[in-house]
Amino acid sequence: MNILIAFLLTLIAGLSTGIGSGIAFLTKHTNKKFLCVSMGFSAGVMIYVSMIEIFFKAQTSLINELGKVLGSWINVIAFFGGMFLIAIIDKLIPSEENPHEVKSLEKKKNSKLMRMGVFTALAIAIHNFPEGLATFVSALQQPSIAIPIVVAIAIHNIPEGIAVSVPIYQATGSKKKAFLYSFLSGLAEPIGALVGWLILMPIMNDVVFGVIFSSVAGIMVFISLDELLPTAREYGEHHLSIYGLISGMIVMAISLLLFI
Repeated sequence: MNILIAFLLTLIAGLSTGIGSGIAFLTKHTNKKFLCVSMGFSAGVMIYVSMIEIFFKAQTSLINELGKVLGSWINVIAFFGGMFLIAIIDKLIPSEENPHEVKSLEKKKNSKLMRMGVFTALAIAIHNFPEGLATFVSALQQPSIAIPIVVAIAIHNIPEGIAVSVPIYQATGSKKKAFLYSFLSGLAEPIGALVGWLILMPIMNDVVFGVIFSSVAGIMVFISLDELLPTAREYGEHHLSIYGLISGMIVMAISLLLFI
């Protein structure tokens, strides 16, 4: 029974990304100012949660297991390793452009938005995987402690859902496709719980957990700086993207403070 409750709590936390998708669909498909602010907002969410929450959570895990000096070094190496990994993937994955076809500027922008949305979904899914495992384990140990954790995760998964769905919706005009990618990135949380329970629990320790979290922080920061912010500037004024960035940081900061 405890396993069922723990899985249900993790499922609720993960699938709250769908609420973010719903918020993203309240705007018109052609609203470029909203897109600009949303991209900045998404970058703020990802940079803040990576640098303030995930990075230091990873560092704590690694220091507990390896000591302050080695743990701190491994944390930094894993962080920049995540950046290099996503940079290599970015180079290896071919763009959707056909060299024999002359694309309009609008089509090129849409192709870039789609690619960015998929990358963001991938980064959030990887981040949600160990997060789901952590939620599941805490719910198994003490459900009363897990409930506020789940609520906090659900709240900060909402802006993550916006980060995934906005670029895909703007690129394709398809609410169904945007919701699907957002839903799948959130689904990584209960999948993380299941896989963790079945396979990873015997080998999961502070070092593995810390390296995964720190690498994901690096991936999310890279995507924010390389994809989200430059795209935000393409679609609107520079100041709008910065206002969005600051708003995203504020929302994520409040969501993390609610259940300390």
